[in-house]
Amino acid sequence: MTVVLDDSILDDQQRLFALDTEGLLRSAALAGAQVRSAANSASEAGLDEFVAERPRALVLLSRAGVGTAACRSLAALLGPSCPVPVVVTEVIPSWVGPLDVVFAYGTDGGDKVLAESLELAGRRGASIVLAAPEEGPVAASVAGRARSVPPRVPVPEGLGFAHVFTAGLRVFQALGLLSFDTEALADALDEQAAAAHPRNETPENPAKKLVLRLADRVPLLWGVDELSTALGEHGAYVLGCYAGVPCDVSSYAQAVNRRSLYGAASAVGSESDLFADPEDTTAALRVLLLTVRADERALLTERMATEALPGADVLSPSETREQDAILRSALLAVGFDMAAVYLGLASGLPEGHGRSMVAAR
Repeated sequence: MTVVLDDSILDDQQRLFALDTEGLLRSAALAGAQVRSAANSASEAGLDEFVAERPRALVLLSRAGVGTAACRSLAALLGPSCPVPVVVTEVIPSWVGPLDVVFAYGTDGGDKVLAESLELAGRRGASIVLAAPEEGPVAASVAGRARSVPPRVPVPEGLGFAHVFTAGLRVFQALGLLSFDTEALADALDEQAAAAHPRNETPENPAKKLVLRLADRVPLLWGVDELSTALGEHGAYVLGCYAGVPCDVSSYAQAVNRRSLYGAASAVGSESDLFADPEDTTAALRVLLLTVRADERALLTERMATEALPGADVLSPSETREQDAILRSALLAVGFDMAAVYLGLASGLPEGHGRSMVAAR
């Protein structure tokens, strides 16, 4: 199944606004605000003085939704050289104890499963940081025992990547596992949102240009490493939420071993292949190679992939920031958010795709 795009809508600002009855475009542009809000909430919660010693393990706990890929992206940022074991899970491990740190994310304050996990972690004496609404059974399960970083910028659930990503980064920073510049991250996301404003026509609008790469095809989001693949999972999630687009997500290494699909993808011409057979079903596929980290291994994989798949598109954030994996990760994830909203609006699919608003309580 592919989504049929009416590209005349993309550059018609008035039609976009008329179709956007849920304010999704504005919500997608609030990623920078989410970063600043999460950072302020983290400071208010005393995260800067959180833990003096490194934990035995770091548990990233998230239920289904936007938090799943965000937590995997956070774990992948730390990489295999991280001195602390990192576990990404939907349910608290039975071995959690007082030497461990739990970062938990949820958008449903009434999630009983998450509340039970947190209650167990609290009872076992784990240090907990909770990024969830301040009211409801989830918050009550660890009342007085967790540091709270609640969402305070009201956006639909699917567009909350920037909040959970920033809250997790602040935990990492408090533990001495990495450092990042909050304002630089927020400013970069603001700049991206300004460039993607509906008034900017497609040739100058990165989100609309990404729409054209995604529309009328089945995107194969293949990451050159673990981090890029996790961000591809986020892309598939928001495209499913707001544009009704099915995506394949895989690491490039795994994609190579799926011989039938890989062979079909290899046969697809480039975007500019005007002589492609319109009856050829493989032409409905489009490989998007995702890359955010500019280390030797990722660059080698990207080079191998582009040589093997000459028709593939390489999807990478701004070249000027190639050394900053945190910033590039956020730009790619939020870029997917904006493109998903535009594609949904221009395909007539947004009605009923909006999720409940995650607002300050």
